[in-house]
This record gives sequence, structure tokens and C-alpha cells, in this order.
Amino acid sequence: MRYIRFLRNGKIGYGLLEGDRIEVLRKNFLDGIEESDEVLGMNDVRLLSPVSPSKALCIGLNYKAHIGELEMETPEKPVVFIKPTSALLSPDEHIVRPALSKRVDYEAELAVVIGRKAKNVKIEDAYSYVLGYTIANDVTARDLQEKGGQWTICKGFDTFMPLGPYISDEVNPEVLDIESRLNGKIMQKSNTGMLIFKIDYLISYLSSVMTLEKGDVILTGTPKGVSAMESGDVIECEIEGLGILRNSVI
Repeated sequence: MRYIRFLRNGKIGYGLLEGDRIEVLRKNFLDGIEESDEVLGMNDVRLLSPVSPSKALCIGLNYKAHIGELEMETPEKPVVFIKPTSALLSPDEHIVRPALSKRVDYEAELAVVIGRKAKNVKIEDAYSYVLGYTIANDVTARDLQEKGGQWTICKGFDTFMPLGPYISDEVNPEVLDIESRLNGKIMQKSNTGMLIFKIDYLISYLSSVMTLEKGDVILTGTPKGVSAMESGDVIECEIEGLGILRNSVI
């Protein structure tokens, strides 16, 4: 299934996406699938980020080629940071370049959406806690990123977490092509098979530290090819089977 969250007539709604057809649900899909008789088209709604998580757990330095372009060392354990919910951004909305930064980068990433509360999950059980997958753009103020220190500031500005356009449980997350395009030019091109720390391990590791709530997301890291975005640019992040996450920059 493909799950979406949308705005219509000033109210948030939830649905299942079939092509351009939306089967409207009676409640949030995180609380169970309860179908209604209402059907809408994509032109009838404004697409929102598919979830509004209590937290977004992000993994840094999880593709070897990206580690090389940043001239950092391969970590022995996952590098983890958290993006605040205030960074959340819906598809087609504007990424705002903050006054504190002179270089703002895109980072296309596979995002894992947790479907039920998870604590101390065994690796072999990890995928049973996943609702599905979506696309994230881990926007980063690169000039504020400290190589040996905290990343909260450089990753946490408002609008720095575009997410969407939908969640799908119909893909194999271990072998998905991932790409980003800046103003139509391909900048990143890789596959999730290149992840250093795999999804099942990440769910187990993170849930040993903190409880993962339903709707929480895990951003799994970005491949090489990051670069700066300027005002007026359009960044597209595409992952096989998950559509295109498109945002402009102001």
C-alpha cells in the first residue's frame, strides 16, 4: 500500500494512493486502516509530509563514498543525530536558507517509518516494526557542520527535513536506486545496498537506546554527490518505487 497525508478544506486527511486516485481513510493509517467510501484526485488536495513524527533519528556517514568526499573516517558505530519536528517540510514547499549559513546542501536519503512502538528490538524482528519507506532530504548547513562535534545546529533549522511524497510498503529497502537532481542535473546516484549500517541493525540499535514510537522516522544516510543549493534552485530526490520528493529553495 501507499499511504499519504493531505490537506483539504483546512483539515488534515489520510488516504491510500492508487495511481492518481486517493481512497480516503476515516482515521490516521498509523492507528489502523479504516476505509471510507470517499475517493479524491490528487488535484483535490495539497500533499503533506506523510507523517509528523515525534522524532527523526538520522544516521550520518553511512555510505563510504560520502565519507570520502567529506574527508572523514568510517565510524565503528552509527553516527546518530536528531532533527526536530520543526524542521519537517512537505513536498513542493520551500527550503529556507538561514541567515547563519553561507552553504546549504541537499542530502537524498531513504527514510524508514516505524509502524508500532519499538523497544529493545532483536535484529531478526526489526522489519516487523516497519510501516514502510519514504524519501527524505537531510538538508544541511555544511559550513556549520563540525567534523568532530555536534551536528544539531547544522541539521536542525526550520524546513531542513523535507519528507514524502508517500509511504510505501511495496519496496525492498535493501536494493533501491537513489538519486538527487539539482535543477534537473543528476548529482547523487547510488543504491541502498551500499549502506554500511543496514536497516534491521539500525532499528535494533536505536531501539536499545530509546523507544521508537509509531510514526517516527529513521533517515538512513546519504550517498556521495552533495553540494550547495542557492535561492531559486529546485532539488529533486528520487528513490526507486517511492516517487519524487521535490522542493524549491528560497
